[in-house]
Amino acid sequence: MARQPVSALVVAHNEETQLDACLATLGFADEIIVVLDKCTDGSEAIARRYTDRIIAGSWPLEGPRRRAGIDACAHPWVLEIDADERVTPELAAELLRFLETPPQGYALVPIRNFIGGREIVYGWGAYNGVGAKPILFHKDAKDWGDQPVHPKIVLRGTRTRFSEGLIHYVDKDFADTLQRLNRYTSAHALDLVDSGDIGTLGGNLRRMVTRFVKAYVQRKGYKEGATGLLLGIFAALYPILSYLKAREILERREGSAKPPDLYPSG
Repeated sequence: MARQPVSALVVAHNEETQLDACLATLGFADEIIVVLDKCTDGSEAIARRYTDRIIAGSWPLEGPRRRAGIDACAHPWVLEIDADERVTPELAAELLRFLETPPQGYALVPIRNFIGGREIVYGWGAYNGVGAKPILFHKDAKDWGDQPVHPKIVLRGTRTRFSEGLIHYVDKDFADTLQRLNRYTSAHALDLVDSGDIGTLGGNLRRMVTRFVKAYVQRKGYKEGATGLLLGIFAALYPILSYLKAREILERREGSAKPPDLYPSG
């Protein structure tokens, strides 16, 4: 029985420094689709070295952007990765074996996370990153939500877990990690405001503790030394920063967050 064909889907925004190395690992795929979102750099020229299946546009949310790419895939099975990720030859071989007789559903692929040139095995979770993702799926098995940050994903069908991992270059350095924390908490704050429930100070203080314990103790971040401690601290800061930024947004909207008048008249 012939294996099922697979479409490789890459979504990129100004990724000229990463895109070539990513696309070079996808030669095993039956087609490559590249979605270019508001790109103003050389990403399109790089993508055209590998495929003519390019979708260029502007999407305010990740969910619709991802769905546009999935809809453009010609094959029923999709491998969905980002420009900062790399498919190893071992992962490609496992993927192709899986597609010989795949059950209807999706495959959960381990993620090998790197900060700079160092692989960080322990301590991932919460906003920091994940240890595995459903990046290979039948088109009927995965739906993206519309949340601005970390959109919710609905999965259907049989779940298969791969043994080989996908390389993910999460951050260039710790400064990049800090900037990502700032971006993600700002986006999540908008999610909280839109939901109508931003939570409470006490509840988010408790979440700080539980998130740190989960990242540093339960997920063994302590094995990574100072880096694991940093991941634990950032995981703890995520809910409280998101809450404080959401409260700030509401105060601005209500007109109550005004600077003091340092020179009152009279």
